[in-house]
Amino acid sequence: MTAAARAPQSLMAFDFGLRRTGVATGQRLLGLARPLTTVTAEGDARFERIAALVREWQPDALVVGVPRHPDGAEHENTQRARRFARQLHGRLRLPVYEVDERYSTVEVRASGLVRDVDAAAAALILEQYFREAEAAERAPTPPHTLEGAP
Repeated sequence: MTAAARAPQSLMAFDFGLRRTGVATGQRLLGLARPLTTVTAEGDARFERIAALVREWQPDALVVGVPRHPDGAEHENTQRARRFARQLHGRLRLPVYEVDERYSTVEVRASGLVRDVDAAAAALILEQYFREAEAAERAPTPPHTLEGAP
């Protein structure tokens, strides 16, 4: 079985925020994502709403956008987003992938064409995951060597 065949095909992505979490879904085959909604609940209520979306859409895996400073350094929200990703994995028992999402919300706001900025940012995060996964598949693999060979 190839790496592409084992890779998750249906994914749900999240643009985590303290008050709002954007949600998007997409199919790896097309490499496109579509905004779904923004969850405005907090705490357990947030996870209950997300669990309902996961039951409805049945993704193979989840993607969480992890913010960083422009220079790539981590900050307080980086840790919050990672904690959210760990909680998703623990509660939903699905694989969770992290994507650097430094400018997703800024990019969506700059377009001025979107009503649900957080869900649209989640879609950008998922499309970025698709691009990165495709690039990783195309990367050359090191040649196999036999044990004991020079």
